[in-house]
Amino acid sequence: MGGAHFAFTDRWGGVSAAPYEELNLGGAVGDDSASVRENRARAARFLGLEADRVVWMNQVHGRDVAVVDGPWPLGAEIPAVDAVVTARRGLALAVLTADCTPVLLADPVAGIAAAAHAGRPGLVAGVVPAAVEAMAALGAEPGRIVARTGPAVCGRCYEVPADMRAAVAEAVPAAYAETSWGTPAVDVVAGVHAQLTELGVTDAQASPVCTLESGDHFSYRRDRVTGRLAGYVWLD
Repeated sequence: MGGAHFAFTDRWGGVSAAPYEELNLGGAVGDDSASVRENRARAARFLGLEADRVVWMNQVHGRDVAVVDGPWPLGAEIPAVDAVVTARRGLALAVLTADCTPVLLADPVAGIAAAAHAGRPGLVAGVVPAAVEAMAALGAEPGRIVARTGPAVCGRCYEVPADMRAAVAEAVPAAYAETSWGTPAVDVVAGVHAQLTELGVTDAQASPVCTLESGDHFSYRRDRVTGRLAGYVWLD
């Protein structure tokens, strides 16, 4: 895609033991830290990236965005943000998920990329609009932005209480959903794509994979103690 690269992992090809088997990329889920480092190195190598040149986040289900031009300094505390944006070509940005929606964005013409973590709280808080706004501040144009969302729990599976569905739908009507068994649900992926459309992003594609339904992907709602998938975006 014109110099923009998007990648989403599944759970295979790593070294982590159960219940994180195999390619757990999350460093705060209880897995052995050496295994996570090896998994991140393997994923980076497969993608043709340098593992120490990937920017990760300390995700907290908010809407704060960090603009970065390189990895965090060694030993530095990673800030609590749910989106990272860069104007540095070749710098990979990563987002961790295990049911939430990973959102990858790139304007190949302006050379601006972003990665965002959109769970239900982040969807309502507006993390995706905040990421696009930060991209625009650096020179990106929404009409040129290419968006890809990765494996996430689908609206047919993400059951929530009726009052929670109502609260989410009040903020993002497109997220209103019903499970396949007829109970209240939230469709975060649909909500994210509706927000992107409202922002003027027209080239947006969603993964068909539901993490809860797929044994090839980590799902927090299914397993509780589990690993994390990653989405990566970078520009040539």
